[in-house]
Amino acid sequence: MRGMTNSAPTQGPVVVGFDGSDGAGLALRWAVAEAARRDRRLLIAQVFEWAPPAVEDRVTAADFDGELIRRHARQLLEDAADECRRMAPEVTVETAAPEGPAAATLARVAADREAPLLVIGSSGISALPRVLLGSTAADLARSVDVPLVVVRTGPDGDELDTEVADHAPVIVGADGSANSDPAVGFAFDFAHRHGVPLRAVHALSDLPPNLLTTGPVAGLGPQVGKGGMQPGVSRQLDQHGTAYPDVDATLAEVPNPPAHALLDAAQDARLLVVGSHGRGRVRRAFLGSVSHAVLYHAPCPVAVLRSDRP
Repeated sequence: MRGMTNSAPTQGPVVVGFDGSDGAGLALRWAVAEAARRDRRLLIAQVFEWAPPAVEDRVTAADFDGELIRRHARQLLEDAADECRRMAPEVTVETAAPEGPAAATLARVAADREAPLLVIGSSGISALPRVLLGSTAADLARSVDVPLVVVRTGPDGDELDTEVADHAPVIVGADGSANSDPAVGFAFDFAHRHGVPLRAVHALSDLPPNLLTTGPVAGLGPQVGKGGMQPGVSRQLDQHGTAYPDVDATLAEVPNPPAHALLDAAQDARLLVVGSHGRGRVRRAFLGSVSHAVLYHAPCPVAVLRSDRP
């Protein structure tokens, strides 16, 4: 059975995708800080997807085969690595420049290196033609086998307010199902590492978050009554909490659709953690749409943990 838990040990590096954009720069700073906190190496992966340009006018051989772009990309990658070394001298910084489709290649690099985290920016205009990252967040959230952290930017690609209080909480969406176990476990572990509280949010409403989603929402099946899932959610938190007795964890039941409830709770959060699907027997497209919504609207970094349970 495939799936993720926070219990499997790994000594791999924190992997961060880099495409030269402002959004990728924010992800880079977040990733190097997290690598330092975890005492891990940092691997900066710059994915290059090359397609020869349409030729209408004269073009040099170097331009046609992408050599000029590759040379510029290598320089930006080394500059980024040097900046990370200055920010965190204690972190060993490595680089990689694989070629291929952005989402699939980043997922493969993270899996091959046994990364505890894959970090990417949410958007931004790349400084490098055909070096792709910004459009891959949704694809990775559906497919990557390691925890994915998307460092959000504002609607215009500008930096969100990253100044959070020392004890800003981790917010996690919990529904009591086995599918949400990876997200809840990761949230406890992250709160423990950062010495901050954990706030679990259980949305009581089964209404789809159609004001925020951009994809189709599956039928929701029988409605869950108010408080109907609270025992399961409470047991889920208790089970994970035994491994992290130092984490101050609380549960809030909110009579709102999941995406709205999570986004409201995350206004002053350090991190928002969601599963890519769940909700018990409800089809996976439902929580898939919730994770999709928070990826595009959250006011803080978002961690997405995928489960392959049916």
